[in-house]
Amino acid sequence: MSANERPSGQQQTGRTAASATADSAFLRACRREPVSHTPVWFMRQAGRSLPEYHKVREGIAMLDSCTRPDLITEITLQPVRRHHVDAAVYFSDIVVPLKAIGLDLDIKPGVGPVIADPIRARADLDRLRPLDPDDVKYVTEAVGMLTGELGATPLIGFAGAPFTLASYLIEGGPSRNHERTKALMYGDPELWADLLDRLADIAAAFLKVQIEAGASAVQLFDSWVGALSPADYRARVMPASTKVFDAVAGYGVPRIHYGVGTGELLGLLGEAGADVVGVDWRVPLDEAARRVGPGKALQGNLDPAVLFAPRQAVEAKTDEVLDAARGLEGHIFNLGHGVLPTTDPDALTRLVEYVHTRTAR
Repeated sequence: MSANERPSGQQQTGRTAASATADSAFLRACRREPVSHTPVWFMRQAGRSLPEYHKVREGIAMLDSCTRPDLITEITLQPVRRHHVDAAVYFSDIVVPLKAIGLDLDIKPGVGPVIADPIRARADLDRLRPLDPDDVKYVTEAVGMLTGELGATPLIGFAGAPFTLASYLIEGGPSRNHERTKALMYGDPELWADLLDRLADIAAAFLKVQIEAGASAVQLFDSWVGALSPADYRARVMPASTKVFDAVAGYGVPRIHYGVGTGELLGLLGEAGADVVGVDWRVPLDEAARRVGPGKALQGNLDPAVLFAPRQAVEAKTDEVLDAARGLEGHIFNLGHGVLPTTDPDALTRLVEYVHTRTAR
């Protein structure tokens, strides 16, 4: 990234930032337009795999680091400097807006989000008040700082999808089987619908703050929705996800939808309102394109565990992804899930360079 692409220290308005990034390879691929090379970014690129991340986070709790604009900016920029990825992703966590509205929760190392008082009855909905932009002023400040630093490199904002947020709130933390979540979904469909509707409003408000501050694209993470059948997704979850996408449609920024283990749901993820559908490593991209149908770009989908193999094997598996992506309307190269904590950062840097070189047009 050259100096004239990154006007250090200058904050930009959302409109200025959007103009600066409009012709980037990442946004062109999202819009299914011709690109000079396949753009690359990685889920969880900002964080735990980088030694510089651990250095700046030392002694600082995760949720505290998500409310400090200086730390958010530094951590978000670290993988852009090191790996030369085509987009930055805002450093935060999907439970940040829930914490911002006053829920008693924490992110415990090695565990994940833990909710002190789970939501399991109608009276509990009263704790889910609307998110006001003033609740997350640090987001607006951090995005402004970031767009000034990033220049022509797009910033991706994100939020947790209603189903995944609901799962954490109902279970009280991560869950393997989502039994309490499904029990509520099947046993009290009216409460379930009202819960997801409130979470959709919170997620949409969080995305709006990021977009209005300058984010060039947004991704809705539905990490656990692969636990559902297509019929249950369509009837019980998709309306809330669609509400989120519809709420930000007027901004004109690309909307990405991603979930883990969602091979059977790929068409529905696009139908919910996404412009780009994220694909994990279980379904080849050419098959994913068939399931999603025309009019959508795809994102993915190298297995993150491949990065632990020798370089020659990584390149061979990368070739498989790129070959499967040949002929797609638009393709953003990514992993099929987030960067694993013990990944060698140099392997990521080499991967970005390899994809850029291999796909240069």
